Amino acid sequence: MIDIQQIRDNPAGVAAASLRKKAPIDIDAVCGLDSQWRELLKEVQGLEGARNSGSAEVARIKKEKGDASALIAETKRVSDSIKELKERCDELERRRNELMSHIPNAPHGSVPRGEGAQDNVAVSEWGEAPSFDFKPKDHIELGAALGIIDFPRGAKVAGAGFPALRGAGALLERALINFFLDTHTRRHGYTEVFPPFLVNRESLFGVGQLPKFGDQMYHIGEDDLYCIPTAEVPITNLHRDEVIDASRLPISYCAYSACFRREAGSYGKDTKGYLRVHQFNKVELVKFVEPERSYEEHERLRADAEHILRALNLKHRVLLLCDGDLSFSAAKCYDLEAWAAAEGKYLEVSSCSNFEDFQARRANIRYKPKGGGDKPRYLHTLNGSGLATARIIVAILENYQTATGAVSVPEVLRPYMGGMEEITAG
Repeated sequence: MIDIQQIRDNPAGVAAASLRKKAPIDIDAVCGLDSQWRELLKEVQGLEGARNSGSAEVARIKKEKGDASALIAETKRVSDSIKELKERCDELERRRNELMSHIPNAPHGSVPRGEGAQDNVAVSEWGEAPSFDFKPKDHIELGAALGIIDFPRGAKVAGAGFPALRGAGALLERALINFFLDTHTRRHGYTEVFPPFLVNRESLFGVGQLPKFGDQMYHIGEDDLYCIPTAEVPITNLHRDEVIDASRLPISYCAYSACFRREAGSYGKDTKGYLRVHQFNKVELVKFVEPERSYEEHERLRADAEHILRALNLKHRVLLLCDGDLSFSAAKCYDLEAWAAAEGKYLEVSSCSNFEDFQARRANIRYKPKGGGDKPRYLHTLNGSGLATARIIVAILENYQTATGAVSVPEVLRPYMGGMEEITAG
């Protein structure tokens, strides 16, 4: 949620920032409701002053044994008016805030202009693409030949987009998760959390998933709970409605979770095999930081995620997203993309975002500045995938395949796979 004062001070600027994200808003409606609310609030405050004065006068008259019946009746009438006006005031505020909940976060000044993914800017590239003296197989063919990814049986159990891993495939998945967690906790200093995989509406609103993205999530109607699309949701909401002492910042969490996404509206996108699925595993990185250190921590977060790709020796690039491709809640975002040899293209494996105080306002997460003199302020939240496993598996299978049809196991994963050096059929 953006600050209402930003809208009051510069409504045209807020509307223009929303358009940069292809999210037109009725800024006049927001301003109109806010103006009505403020006028009504003044009226309420004026009547409350009159009521307080009247109550004091009633007390004085009674003390002097006088007749205060007329003043009591008038004070009651004022109190009834206050109650009615407060109800109208609350309704205006509710309608204003509902409209505001659809206003996206403004892009940071360093975010490039653009219409979509084609306008994202490559800021760095690392590693070499593998070369083969044979025609490389894609991950679908490799997964079937090695008996490690079972798309048909997964579809039989749950439908398309729910593949089953088995044998060395399941072991590879588990190895990646453990390697990610160990690296981020032992090397990068994150605190591991194992969060709930179901969350309530308040949690989804807090991070900006609701109301905009309700159709993308799996909803359990009987309990009014949602399967999480990412561990960002429960981890960020651990501190909802809290005031954190500045001495504790930055707080850095990492968490494994399964992630569930309906992928509604993904028609036309590359959905084959393991590239776009409804359930996948991911290790998420979440930071709570002071505003002054926000973008410094954002770069550190990106470096932590990128370290994993380098350790796996996967060619990759970092993209700075343009405003037209930026998510609803993010002020700035880097995408990390790993090269997949048989696909012949880069695959997104991480998004590292700075939300500034957008999520903190929605979730009411504040911090108490050092010295204790200032009132609590909204902190900044950041998160990034560190990493998602599905497309990493695609990249490993396709980049590490051999002429014999086997797949070499990246060296850093071998200790997590019982010393296994190759994944072979059978």
